Amino acid sequence: QVQLAESGGGLVQPGGSLRLSCAASGRTFSRYAMGWFRQAPGKEREFVAAISWSGGSTDYADSVKGRCTISRDNAKNTVYLQMNSLKPEDAAIYYCAAKAYGFSGSNNYVHDYHSWGQGTQVTVSS
Repeated sequence: QVQLAESGGGLVQPGGSLRLSCAASGRTFSRYAMGWFRQAPGKEREFVAAISWSGGSTDYADSVKGRCTISRDNAKNTVYLQMNSLKPEDAAIYYCAAKAYGFSGSNNYVHDYHSWGQGTQVTVSS
């Protein structure tokens, strides 16, 4: 497995941008599809985006499609989430995780992921 650590969260005004990073330790990072999830207070953890091990395939939740871009740099053991046009409803703790069984047509199930990071807080407010 891998150990994951998210960073890059913070306070941003509506319409602003943030880039989240997820740094992985361990030599197996490049074998895994990776995902970003988020959890707002009182809500369940929800899927945001996923990327295949090569970076060649991506998947997004409808709520962020067109505003977010997931990418990865296997040489740096890092996966990124670029978020633009942020809305107050995007505020949450954002987590990255490694996906068991690889990238597929269904990437949004929390229980398909492991090795969760500690999360990074994103606040969207004026």
